[in-house]
Amino acid sequence: MNLLKLKALLSSAILFFITQDAVANDLKQTKENFSAEVVKKYSYHYLKYLPKNYDGKTKFPLLLFLHGAGERGNNLEKVAVHGPPKLIKQGRQFPFIVISPQCPKESRWDPNALNAMLDQIIESHAVDESRIYCTGLSMGGFGTWALGGSHPNRFAAFAPICGGGVDRTAFDSFEMAKKPVWVFHGDADSVVPLEESKRMVRALKRRGGKPKFTIYKGVNHDSWTETYNNPKLYEWFLSHKK
Repeated sequence: MNLLKLKALLSSAILFFITQDAVANDLKQTKENFSAEVVKKYSYHYLKYLPKNYDGKTKFPLLLFLHGAGERGNNLEKVAVHGPPKLIKQGRQFPFIVISPQCPKESRWDPNALNAMLDQIIESHAVDESRIYCTGLSMGGFGTWALGGSHPNRFAAFAPICGGGVDRTAFDSFEMAKKPVWVFHGDADSVVPLEESKRMVRALKRRGGKPKFTIYKGVNHDSWTETYNNPKLYEWFLSHKK
């Protein structure tokens, strides 16, 4: 037997034993299944504003305000540095129940946790469930988009400010595109680029939505002060119901 034939036989023998060993190992594997219910606990402290004539019987609209990253923590006073809670602190009256939760430090807004919080608030307050609105700035703008993507039917309208989101995952249900959405952003924003809001607006339009889009010329990240100081925003909210 020449050397070439010997090498070929050795190679065949090695391949045979490797194959048999792989089959043997495969036979040692069994098909199993795993199933479990994972429960995660969330906790939010929040500021609550009740309209002047709230009596616990007459149902009122509810406005959910989501702050930005700088207001996270465990000091609720920080929540009142911007937006509706700031205006309320200054004496402004609103025809809404205003709920302003505080996101824990190093966390992001979780839409499922916020939705569960709203369940509890609705259960214990006189809330007109056909007129629940959501707005937020910066990180809260992202949270507003996330809530609209995951729980669109809870709300009558949305107003995300200098936020953004993930087009594919945020709009799988297509339902947010059916809702009134008013988007705000500054064209000089150096923190969250204007393109973030543009991309989300395009996503809504591709799904048949007709969002309003206000772009502030020459405005950096603070596109919320002018927005929340504008009475037309609150009139727009109240003009919509489910």
